[in-house]
Amino acid sequence: MTDPHTRATGLDSPPARLFQIGPDDDADLAVTTRGLMVGTAGDVRVTTLAGDTAVLPALVPGVQYAIRARRVHATGTTATQIVGLA
Repeated sequence: MTDPHTRATGLDSPPARLFQIGPDDDADLAVTTRGLMVGTAGDVRVTTLAGDTAVLPALVPGVQYAIRARRVHATGTTATQIVGLA
């Protein structure tokens, strides 16, 4: 199918890719996210594209959280069914 939206995409454009994230303390994601969503409420510990690590507390299902994450850690993450938006 041809995409009728031929303008260049930027960080303010809707995500073009979605992928399941399995939290891992040792490995970066294959793709840096533009955002995250969770299927069950909880905390998500991330390392950002800039290298900062923090816990995003009390994320709720169905909300798109704008975060440029390069890693989602298992330690400190209680939310499940995490989806990366890119």
